[in-house]
Amino acid sequence: MADQHAALTYSSYLALDDVLGAQRPRSDEHDEMLFIVIHQVYELWFKQLLHELDELQTRLEAGDTPHAVRTLRRVLTILKVVVAQIDVLETMTPSQFTSFRDRLDAASGFQSAQFRELEAVLGRRDERVFRHYPEGSTERDRIAQRMRRPSLFDSFLTYLARHGYRIPAGAAERDVSAPIEPSTEVQDVLLQVYRDDGGPATVCEHLVDLDEGLQEWRYRHVKMVQRTIGDKTGTGGSSGASYLSTTVGTTAFPDLWKVRARL
Repeated sequence: MADQHAALTYSSYLALDDVLGAQRPRSDEHDEMLFIVIHQVYELWFKQLLHELDELQTRLEAGDTPHAVRTLRRVLTILKVVVAQIDVLETMTPSQFTSFRDRLDAASGFQSAQFRELEAVLGRRDERVFRHYPEGSTERDRIAQRMRRPSLFDSFLTYLARHGYRIPAGAAERDVSAPIEPSTEVQDVLLQVYRDDGGPATVCEHLVDLDEGLQEWRYRHVKMVQRTIGDKTGTGGSSGASYLSTTVGTTAFPDLWKVRARL
């Protein structure tokens, strides 16, 4: 009997009919296609970053330095690509964006549930993000689940404990649904990690790279918004650049920054 299953092809494996059919401009303006593609690619990278960060937490909690470092390097490389995409978006002039902006209605980047999940993995615990997602929605549930799980820094402290470092009880047993607060006791541990200058110190530096990479993306994002719409209200009624400016410089791992004054 002949095989009833169609042969796997490049197109079917990648579901290209679905992917390439997902761009549906709401105007005839040439530049709307670029706007859609850029943001869809962002969401694909956010999906991959979440996938990698889940793996990273698993590796850290197992005390696995080599695989944790490799995963961090991949995350950092993806972040560089994410930042570089802003260069492409900035080829769009303010007038080109204005030509289709009103077709976006209430749609806004503030509604990216995957980016909110990324923030939660990195330690953000702020219920104000839920105002963009109705109760009972899949997006709200996903973000809430991330906020109830240990953050990346919590997994890192577990990693340090597996490598013989004595983690303060207040940090090791903290409520992971609460924001991370800087701790001089944790910084004491990090100071010893850096003095030992082994694998855990390498992980520390890659986490700082990750934090810095996210801040770079936030900075480039706010400058892109400023050059595109100035101080206008953001898409979907958001506060636009004025809000985004407040996020620049916010650190995910404050202890890893504060300890540097003591090294």
